[in-house]
Amino acid sequence: MTSISATQTDLHQYRQQFPALANKAYFNFGGQGPMPSSAMNAVIQAQDDIQRIGPFGNEINAWLIQQTKATRVAIATELNVPSETITLTEDVTVGCNIAMWGIDWKAGDHILLTDCEHPGIIATAQEIARRFSVEVSTCPIMATLNDGDPVAIIAQHLRPSTRMVVLSHVLWNTGQVLPLEKIVEACRNNNTKLMVDAAQSVGLLPLNLSELGVDFYAFTGHKWLCGPPGVGGLYVRPQARESLFPTFVGWRSVVIDGRAKPVKWQESGERYEIATSAYPFYISLTQAIAVHQKWGTPQKRYEQICHNSEYLWQKLMAVSGIKCLKNSPPESGLVSFQLETSQSKTSIELVKFLESKAIFTRTIADPDCVRACVHYFTLESEMDRLVEEIRNFGE
Repeated sequence: MTSISATQTDLHQYRQQFPALANKAYFNFGGQGPMPSSAMNAVIQAQDDIQRIGPFGNEINAWLIQQTKATRVAIATELNVPSETITLTEDVTVGCNIAMWGIDWKAGDHILLTDCEHPGIIATAQEIARRFSVEVSTCPIMATLNDGDPVAIIAQHLRPSTRMVVLSHVLWNTGQVLPLEKIVEACRNNNTKLMVDAAQSVGLLPLNLSELGVDFYAFTGHKWLCGPPGVGGLYVRPQARESLFPTFVGWRSVVIDGRAKPVKWQESGERYEIATSAYPFYISLTQAIAVHQKWGTPQKRYEQICHNSEYLWQKLMAVSGIKCLKNSPPESGLVSFQLETSQSKTSIELVKFLESKAIFTRTIADPDCVRACVHYFTLESEMDRLVEEIRNFGE
């Protein structure tokens, strides 16, 4: 296994910043990450400041503009992109909708999905198809988890009419990390835009979107970044901005003249923003990102995540009646496993049993499995406890 400098003792002390971890073993970072105290306190403090200074006044408005800019910069630092490329949204799905609806669709255009996409994305593509007579098809990526070439599969399913490929960087069901750089190249060679659902990658993978060259990258702050629900973002590659029309429009989208009339779109990610937002949550996400950055670089955090996922994967592989979906150590923090068909109990029953023991996991419907997510601050003792209770469940 990879040698990691952080000791379990160091982690115990570090984890005190996350109150939710005090009374449970938590493996649901891919659903919602537990917030650090500083991020929770930031919401209360910001609301207090806003009300004390005046909810709508010049002083507080200038302060909120400054805080919003700081959030953009914090996110951009994680993604290695200029801050002006970041649009602040409520969540991943909003970001995906901005990118998917913003294309000037024509009848006969084609959208390519994979068979591992979230239902919100599938539904969006289906509605675009209905309204604009666009074709939607799906390519089989799930089968490449252990053997196969996802890039070749995607390339085989591209058509001359494919305007957009929509896929996840880290698959939410199996935890597979797709080789995004090669997929970008395949799409660009076909003159196809690439929209990435980054729900499971931001805060997990070390990222440099400027080098990757992806067109659209939608993410949230409430999963692996452990921020508050209700704040996410969308990266739009500068070269793709002029061909992506605003889906929602508000005063933040436009430049306003002296008579309060809109004169042009914003030249930055603000072009796709709307109006008043839950600004204290922006400040909270900035604080959450700062907590992670103090612990270590994105690369260091990712190495620890991989160390933990390998540790858990090896433990699960030794459990009778359990089959990990991946036949080698995962390259992400998502460790999905199944109960052998010989067992009479179900995945849902296992997840409920584990939660009764204060161990939080979740079920996935396709493929039918249990997903356990490990972060860089997950303890080996927690993983040991998870495996022990899985054994108890099978007895």
